[in-house]
Amino acid sequence: MGLLQRWVDSFKPAEVGFGSEVAYAESPEQALSIPQTEKEKSEHFGTDEFANATVSVRTEEGGVAFVPEETGLKRDLSMRHIQFIALGGSIGTGLFIGTAGTLTTGGPLFLILDYLIVCFMIVPVVFALGELACIFPVTGAFSAYATRFMDPAWGFAMGWNYWLQWAVCLPLEFTAATIVVSYWDQPVPLGAWIAIFFVVIIVINIFGVKGYGEFEFGAALLKILGVVGFIIFAIVTVAGGAGKIPDPNNPEQLVSFCNVYCKHNWVEPISNKFKGFSSVFISAAFAFAGTELVGLAAAETANPRKALPKACQQVIMRVIIFYVLSLLFVTLMVSKNDNRLSEGDGSGYDPRTSPFVLALKNSGVTALDHIINAVILISAMSVANASVYGSSRTLHSLAEQRLAPSIFKYVDREGRPLPAVGLALLLGFIAFIMYSSSQGEVFSWLIGISGLSTIFTWASICACHIRFRAGWAKQGFTHGQLPWATPFGLIGSWVGLIINILVIAVSIYVNAFPIGEGEMTPRERGKAFFVQMVSLPIVLISYIGAKIIMRSRVVKASEMDLFTGRREALSEEYLEQERAILRARPLWKKIKDFLF
Repeated sequence: MGLLQRWVDSFKPAEVGFGSEVAYAESPEQALSIPQTEKEKSEHFGTDEFANATVSVRTEEGGVAFVPEETGLKRDLSMRHIQFIALGGSIGTGLFIGTAGTLTTGGPLFLILDYLIVCFMIVPVVFALGELACIFPVTGAFSAYATRFMDPAWGFAMGWNYWLQWAVCLPLEFTAATIVVSYWDQPVPLGAWIAIFFVVIIVINIFGVKGYGEFEFGAALLKILGVVGFIIFAIVTVAGGAGKIPDPNNPEQLVSFCNVYCKHNWVEPISNKFKGFSSVFISAAFAFAGTELVGLAAAETANPRKALPKACQQVIMRVIIFYVLSLLFVTLMVSKNDNRLSEGDGSGYDPRTSPFVLALKNSGVTALDHIINAVILISAMSVANASVYGSSRTLHSLAEQRLAPSIFKYVDREGRPLPAVGLALLLGFIAFIMYSSSQGEVFSWLIGISGLSTIFTWASICACHIRFRAGWAKQGFTHGQLPWATPFGLIGSWVGLIINILVIAVSIYVNAFPIGEGEMTPRERGKAFFVQMVSLPIVLISYIGAKIIMRSRVVKASEMDLFTGRREALSEEYLEQERAILRARPLWKKIKDFLF
C-alpha cells in the first residue's frame, strides 16, 4: 500500500524551490568571483550541485542575487545520456529510408556533396547552441534564447514552431514504425501495432526524463552498432571479401560485387542538374532534424557545463561516420537507377525502398536486411520518444514564459510536465487516420508542417548566438568569462545562418519549379508548393501576429538580460585554470577528446 501511495503522490505538484539561502552580490563582478571551487560552492550554498540548484538573477538595485531554482524538472540526465543523445539521438528514418528518394533524384555525387555541406553547417550550429546552453541551461532553450536575445515576438514564433514540429512528428513516426513492421509480413492489423507502440511510449514517459534518457541511450547504442556494422560489412563487400554474387543479367554466372555495382554506380553520378542538387540539399537538411535536442535537454542535465561541450564534440564524429561515410558505401552498393528505390507503398516510410536494406540484399548475404530493418524500427521509436520529449518541454517552457496556457506549467513531483506530455501523447492518435481514405493527404500536410521548421530553428540558434555575443561584449564581459565557448566563434554562427537561409531559398525554388513540373497542372503545382512550404507562412503569421499583439521590439545589446537563469558563476581566473590544464594535454589526447 505504501508503494502504491508513493506512486499516486508522485503525480502531485512538485515542491519547487530548492538549494540554500539566497546569496546576494553587490555587483556582477563580485557575483562572478564567488565561489571559485567545488568545495567553496558546497560550503557557500549548502549543496554539492550548485550548478543546478541555484541561478543568478539581477536585482532591482543593479546587483546580482543567487536564488533557489524555481522549477520542478528533475536533473536526471547524466553525461552518458547526453553523449548518446548527441551521438545517435536523431539518426532515424530520414537517413535509413529518406535517402532512397535523394539517391534517385540527385545521384550519388549530389547525395554526398549535399550531406557534406549540411554537415559543415550543423556542426557550428550545435556548438553555438552548446555555448548558450552551458551558461543558460534553461527550459525550452531555443524559444527562450530568441525571446531574450532577439525579440519576444520571435521567441513566440520559434517556440510554437518548434512545438508544432515535434507535435506532428509522433503520429508520423508511429505510422513509419507500423510500415517498417510490415516488412516481415506479420498478419497483425496496423492499428494494433500503433496501439502497442503507444503503450511503449507511455511507459517510457511514466519514468520522466530518466526514462527518456535511458531509452535514448539504449536506442542510440543499437543504432550506432547498426550503422558501424553496416560500414564494416560494406568495406568487406566492396573489397571483395564477401565472395561473388550472381550476375543480374545471367544468374548462373558468378561475378565480383564491384563488377556489378561499384564500377558502374558512379559512371553518371549526377541527376536532374541544379534541381537534383536542390532537392537532395533539402532532404539532407531534414535528415539531421533533432540534432538540437541536446540543447533542449540541458535544463535537465546534472552538470551542463561539463556534459554539453563533450556532447557537442560527439556531433562531429556522428556526422562524419554515421552519415557521410555510411552513405558513401551506400552509393557504391546501390545504383541510383535501381527501381526498388521508388517502389513500395508510396508513403516514404517503406523499408523495402531503403538503400541500406537494398545494399545488404545486393550483397547476397541473407538475414542482414532483417537486422538493418530492426534498426530502422528502433530508430522510428526513438524519434517518437524524442518527439514527446521535445514537444512537452517546449510547451512547458512557453507556459513559463506566459506564451502558452498556464496549465502547461504544471510539473509533478517526479519532474514530469504532465499536461504538456499528455497533449503530446494525445496528438499521437492522429496515426489512426491511416484507416481513412484521406490518410495520404493528411500525412502530406503533417510532413509539410514539420518540413522547414527545423531549418528555422537552426537559423534562429545561430542568430541568437550572434546577438548574445554582441550583448556579452556590450555589457563589459570578456570571452574568458564564458564557461565554454564554441571553437568556431561568430564565424561559425554566420556560416550556419547563411547556409540555413540558403536552404530555405532553395526549398522555395525547388517547390515552385519541381522536377517533372511539365507533367503537373498549375493547380497541382500550387497545392504541392503550399503543402511543402506551409511551415513558412505559419512562422511568419505567428511572428507578425505576436509582434502586433505584444508590441515588442528587438532587444538592444545593452538591455539583454545576461543574468536570469545563468549558471556556473565562476571567476575568469578559475575558468582559465581549467583551460590551461586542457591546453597542456598531449596533441593525441586533444584530438581524441575533440572527436570522441
